[in-house]
Amino acid sequence: MAPTTKYGTCNLCEAMCGLEITVSGTDVVSIRGDAADPLSRGHICPKAVALGDLYGDSDRLRKPVRRTADGWVEIGWDEAFDEVAERLAETRKEHGANAVAAYLGNPNVHSLGAMTHGVGLFLKSLGTRNRFSATSVDQLPHQFVAMLMYGHQFLLPIPDIDRTEYLLVLGANPMASNGSLMTVPDFAKRRKELRDRGGRMVVFDPRRTETAKIADEHHFVRPGTDAVLLLAMLHTIFDEGLVSSASYVDGLAEVRAAVADFTPDRAASVTGVPAGDIRRIAREFATAPAAACYGRVGLSTQRFGGVAQWAVQLMNIVTGNLDRPGGTMLTTPAVDIVGRGVIGKGHFDVWRSRVRGLPEFAGELPVAALAEEISTPGKGRISALVTVAGNPVASTPDGVALDKALGELDFMVAVDFYVNETTRHADIILPPTSALERDHYDLVFHALAVRDTAKFSPAVFAKPEGTKHEWEIFTEVTRRYRRRVPARKLAKRLSEAFLMRVSPTRVVDLALRAGSPRLSLRTLRRNPHGVDLGALRPRLPKRLYTKDKRVHAAPAELLADLARVRTELFDGRRQDGELRLIGRRHVRDNNSWMHNSARLTKGRPRHQLLIHPDDLAERGLTDGQTVVVASRVGKVEVEALATTDVMPGVVSLPHGFGHGRRGGVRMAVATELDGVSINDLTDPEYLDTLTGTSALNGVPVSVTGA
Repeated sequence: MAPTTKYGTCNLCEAMCGLEITVSGTDVVSIRGDAADPLSRGHICPKAVALGDLYGDSDRLRKPVRRTADGWVEIGWDEAFDEVAERLAETRKEHGANAVAAYLGNPNVHSLGAMTHGVGLFLKSLGTRNRFSATSVDQLPHQFVAMLMYGHQFLLPIPDIDRTEYLLVLGANPMASNGSLMTVPDFAKRRKELRDRGGRMVVFDPRRTETAKIADEHHFVRPGTDAVLLLAMLHTIFDEGLVSSASYVDGLAEVRAAVADFTPDRAASVTGVPAGDIRRIAREFATAPAAACYGRVGLSTQRFGGVAQWAVQLMNIVTGNLDRPGGTMLTTPAVDIVGRGVIGKGHFDVWRSRVRGLPEFAGELPVAALAEEISTPGKGRISALVTVAGNPVASTPDGVALDKALGELDFMVAVDFYVNETTRHADIILPPTSALERDHYDLVFHALAVRDTAKFSPAVFAKPEGTKHEWEIFTEVTRRYRRRVPARKLAKRLSEAFLMRVSPTRVVDLALRAGSPRLSLRTLRRNPHGVDLGALRPRLPKRLYTKDKRVHAAPAELLADLARVRTELFDGRRQDGELRLIGRRHVRDNNSWMHNSARLTKGRPRHQLLIHPDDLAERGLTDGQTVVVASRVGKVEVEALATTDVMPGVVSLPHGFGHGRRGGVRMAVATELDGVSINDLTDPEYLDTLTGTSALNGVPVSVTGA
């Protein structure tokens, strides 16, 4: 059969890279970058090329399976749907709606059907308050701060990297991630363009990351102290009269008073960054023609994630760089998930977890509470669990405890196409089609991109006979569940009835037609490379969702949390011999689920513990030695790799390894990889107590010889 070329978007990470896919029959011949894509401009990373590996993976499930004493057994879709609906309904009738819990993994946000029919239909029909997701081990502080300051959890200002003159980066590695909450494919080229126009990039990170290595300056900063660093920069900007904020900003006087004691000299002793550098970089940022401060997962997943992300926003606000070309700006997506109410404004602390009393955010509880909510007896205990495209045993704190807790469930169902560390506990697994077999439109990441574009990606291959799309799985389970548990609210019934009649593609078409500019699927199909809607443009104050249409720069919740920062960071003392553990990401990795591709896992091993040579010598250890890394909750054995790319006192492990250390994982390539799970060390009690976000970075550990 003669090869044909199709165009689409890679949906494995946030970058939305355009693809040129050559196929022959049902085989992938090649995958290249689409040079005509207005956002990615021909760039792709190795993960996109591996889409073909995922599509053809022999370990990927195609039909439902049931776990039996003799192993996994294929069953029919009707049998699977009926059993899932019946068991979930029985649990609800016997123990109440909250006895059924749900966990959503990161890939859900990259799937159109999971967004429309998983989140929008199925989870709502469950009616449970025990909802968990990857949000609370990732970006929750961003959304929390946006809700308080701008009135909506997804009003997230994006660095206008294509026009900025000064990019200040903290706790982020876009050279590996291609941006995160800043969809920026081909970061390396955009960094070069920044340099070519005379701009600068300054990076703060405890590790000399791939991004730090191409920066104009890189400064080591002790894990978990970024909030103090940024507050000291704000102190300098106020103290030296460099403030230049918009007229619609309230609360700057309160902010100035709050940061008065966060002097650069005091911050230097906490952060390890010299006071002179703090003052100089603050001045450079405030006086640049256009500047953008960007902080990502390294800031969010630490003890003071909320305050750190608040300080990032303040840096842009007080220097006049919010809503300014070259500063940080809001997008104008063709499908406006904010304006159309696709995602709600957000709410906080409306209810709390049963065992520890952790607060919900936007309808979800912190995933750090999941294991205890299963294993602690009593009224309201979780006895049934639904996981969707998630592997929390590998991805959330204290994987050992969660692994044990999952074995105590009465029933578990997973919507996933792998038997991994988590889904191996499921009674039934419902596998969806792969990325190349379904239509796609990025609902979320068009709203986070550095340029406004719109692009629809039709399925490259027809759905194979006997398989189901995610939206079909969610629709059918919901239909059968509702026969057993009738909906009580008319509005819910009407919403469900609509979604159960239409496909995600139809939903997108209706949303495009209602947007501005008015587009349609027909228009996007005629433009397979995507439609360029232009550079980001000023949107404030009209775009604000605060009742008074003003930016609230000094939310009471964040001001109050400064007392905890002072107590723990200014007054606290590091224990002798204590090291701080941080994670890391590689461009070939995508959380915990892309290790079953030989293409992505070949080459030099990348599972080792990075540790400074001085820290090895201090402990009488050597490069290449197997060491024991121990935290409050667990210990692992792993090879040490001496490097000056981490600062003294810091060690680093990658996320997502260790697949072969638990029995029953059916991922042949992944289970052969060396490495351990960093989340066998992270601590469910080590949190940003303000937001409930897990502090995965800065975990206290010891390192000894094995």
